[in-house]
Amino acid sequence: MFAVSLGEDGAELGPLEPWHAGEFLAHMDRGREFIGQYIGLADVVTDPESSRAFLQSYADKAAADTGRIYGIRTDGELVGGVLFRTFDARHGTAEAGCWLEPSAVGRGLVTRAARVIIDWAVEERGIHRVEWRAAAANEPSIAVARRLGMTRDGVLRQNYPRRGERFDTEIWSVLAPEWRAGRAAR
Repeated sequence: MFAVSLGEDGAELGPLEPWHAGEFLAHMDRGREFIGQYIGLADVVTDPESSRAFLQSYADKAAADTGRIYGIRTDGELVGGVLFRTFDARHGTAEAGCWLEPSAVGRGLVTRAARVIIDWAVEERGIHRVEWRAAAANEPSIAVARRLGMTRDGVLRQNYPRRGERFDTEIWSVLAPEWRAGRAAR
């Protein structure tokens, strides 16, 4: 398996595959309540079978070129991840997303990992628009979108039902020329 360094702190980014199901489930168990505040992943991955099925769905997406999933590891331990929930090379669009367990919060891991995958999507795959969707109350995720140089496109009001509540979803995006200009400025 390959891994991409995310900096001097030893954090790495690498693919998550179905054979990582046990590790993925243990990670989800450590962060289930925190992760589940705003995204359904914590409610989907609940046992070995669902963990493997979720990762297999992304292996299938990768094979079809419609999505990807990557794990963030610190000191060899899975602590979060980034993904392309959707990926449409023909139309040049993708939606990126993330999750993190509490032990890894506040270290810039998601921002660094998202930069790696967005850079790959724009420069290697020709993606023109990358979206980031976050519950309006999910301030850390919105802060990542800002750090990535994204622009807030708007709000889908009460579009996302989550654990008995309806959330507004903010949509953020960055276009390929903006991404390149931001990267040059960094």
